[in-house]
Amino acid sequence: MFNHKYGLAAAAMAVAIALPGASQAATLKMGMDSEASAIDPHYHNLGPNNALRRHMFESLVDQDEKQNLGPLLAESWKPTGEKTWEFKLRKGVKFHDGSDFTARDVIYSACRIPNVPNSPSNFVSFTKAISGFETPDDHTLIVHTSVPTPLLPNYFSNWGVLSATANGVTTDIKYDKENCGLSNFPSTVDFNSGKAAVGTGPFIFKEFIKGDRLVLNRNDTYWGEKTEWDSVIMKPITNAAARMAALLAGDVDFIAKPPTQDLAKLKNNAKFDLAQGLSNRVIYLHMDQFGPSSNGVKGTGKPTAKYEGEGPCASKECDKNPFLDKRVRQALSKAINREAIVSKIMGGVAVAAGELLPQGFFGTNPGAGPEAYDPEGAKKLLAEAGYPNGFELVLGTPNDRYINDAKVAQVIAQMFARVGVKTSVNAMTKSVFFKTRNKYEFSIYLAGWGAGTGEMSNPLRALVGTRSKETGLGGTNRGRYSNPDLDKKILSALSMVDDAKREMILKEASRQAMSDYSILPLHYEVTTWAHRKGLSYKARADQYTLATGISSAK
Repeated sequence: MFNHKYGLAAAAMAVAIALPGASQAATLKMGMDSEASAIDPHYHNLGPNNALRRHMFESLVDQDEKQNLGPLLAESWKPTGEKTWEFKLRKGVKFHDGSDFTARDVIYSACRIPNVPNSPSNFVSFTKAISGFETPDDHTLIVHTSVPTPLLPNYFSNWGVLSATANGVTTDIKYDKENCGLSNFPSTVDFNSGKAAVGTGPFIFKEFIKGDRLVLNRNDTYWGEKTEWDSVIMKPITNAAARMAALLAGDVDFIAKPPTQDLAKLKNNAKFDLAQGLSNRVIYLHMDQFGPSSNGVKGTGKPTAKYEGEGPCASKECDKNPFLDKRVRQALSKAINREAIVSKIMGGVAVAAGELLPQGFFGTNPGAGPEAYDPEGAKKLLAEAGYPNGFELVLGTPNDRYINDAKVAQVIAQMFARVGVKTSVNAMTKSVFFKTRNKYEFSIYLAGWGAGTGEMSNPLRALVGTRSKETGLGGTNRGRYSNPDLDKKILSALSMVDDAKREMILKEASRQAMSDYSILPLHYEVTTWAHRKGLSYKARADQYTLATGISSAK
């Protein structure tokens, strides 16, 4: 059972013995709970992709296991004006192909980010504020922003730097918000084949066979502390029981997210150790709040207006959308027994959620607890909204992305049924799920979000801000909730330089989003890693499984 009192830095890690011969060449075999959708560091703003990216493609700014910022490709940074930042870049850094890292590579990477075809969830929110660059010399980067951007170092910790030279660009680059005059960026396929997988990171691309393995070799010319691993083999084993079996059999040395029901067994096995800590990932339900009708809803009657927008209802008749009524959204929230999910489905290895970030993160409201379980109150609200006999729903969910994701969805379906909302579950692999979600085919779906910046503006802008290319809000708001007043608060916080004022605005914005039931937070995942005795790992709030963080226990 995870103990809340250890807070954000929670980590239960046993002391392990050192591996004999640890100085010799070694291969680390890792059983991954999820496979990145691409090697391309700019293709998909998704946890597995972002974790993988850090092995090969470095950012200017680092985040440690608690998401504290530190130097990486930039040795230092500072604001030099209300809308200007200066980054001093590290000298002597080389890309995997031997070319030198300079400010031009940063500009080139910022130019590519909005130009990645078919990106399911892009990184534009992290570069949106940039209006221009200056390069007084190869290792000084002046960044101009269109508005005050106090979180720019946080943003610059979330995207990787590519080599301009390795991708055929040898001239100076003039930045703009389109394509910087460049017509031939590397494709995602080029990264998956290894052709374009040229970064500055501690590992070099060796082999990628989708669905089977990714092999990385140590970068022996790496500028920083070199890993002890000659090579790393990452095997996607999306089934938790299969990952556990692979660890027990010695097929892998290290796994992420062992089955919650097997944690006691692992703790009592002298051959293995655990690392465990509270993550910033919230598991939530998003509801379709866009048009007068909604796909997957039955028994609500015909809509009074024509559907206009993307999604299945644009081409067929769908029933009335109940989620436009706040009372329905609140009713479903009250129908969920979050504490029961934590204790019975998650085995106590989770924390019931009342906001989009756990207590203690910047912008959270002290004491903000989860919605109380109140099935009778839910029934009353449904009746008031005109659904005394409920209606029917299809709840979409991945079955291989989050801890016990499909099981949680099944339990929620049962809870909804108890208040009169007959719910079936449509569970699918994550690759199919995200494509289906992005086509707005779900009326309600379960998903998760980890805050890349470690503070409240990140989930607010991504999940409940109105979808807009102009503002950069709503990048993952596939429920299409929209509240102009909330948008103003989020945008205000994003440009507020004063930390105290920004925190106050974020707290208010979070309260508003929660009180409007724009999204229904369920729980925060507590992440567990299991490994053979003789290794150590620091639990990370971002849940990333990094080979760079795995070492022989000292």
